[in-house]
Amino acid sequence: MSLTNEQVQARIIEKFGDQVSNFSEPYGMLSFEAPKELNLKVLQFLYDDEILKFRFLTDLQAVHYPDDKGRELAVVYHLHNLVDNLRIRFKIFTSIDQPDVFTATQLFATANWMERETYDFFGVNFVGHPNLKRVLNVDEMDYFPLRKEFPLEDQTRIDKDDEMFGRGGNIS
Repeated sequence: MSLTNEQVQARIIEKFGDQVSNFSEPYGMLSFEAPKELNLKVLQFLYDDEILKFRFLTDLQAVHYPDDKGRELAVVYHLHNLVDNLRIRFKIFTSIDQPDVFTATQLFATANWMERETYDFFGVNFVGHPNLKRVLNVDEMDYFPLRKEFPLEDQTRIDKDDEMFGRGGNIS
């Protein structure tokens, strides 16, 4: 018998009670959140539990919600149970003023580069990470380019040719 979203949710609630919240199933994928201080406990439980077996970290990224005071940055983990072929989404939120989140590198080796990329583009400080430094942007960069703090490109610029970027003009 395959594991279902309902069974996963019940097991998580049984373990963490009202510390976990906002369960939903967008596009059939179970999603939920917990306080950022519990991220490692939740991840360890999902990994160790003999019924759940979420032992593959598919993806880890951040989302910037500039209008959600105190919860501006979300760190989103996508986990996969390879035995039952079930995926879940786990979210934690942190303040942009103190974006400290415990690293998951001791549990998932793949978290290393994903956390570095998330730090590089969003500024999430993964506490305990073995080598948290920029991975794609230059070290001298003093901002985090995927935060929504910067205006979009000025559409009235005349110092560039859109045809060079595949935008506008006739392409034969």
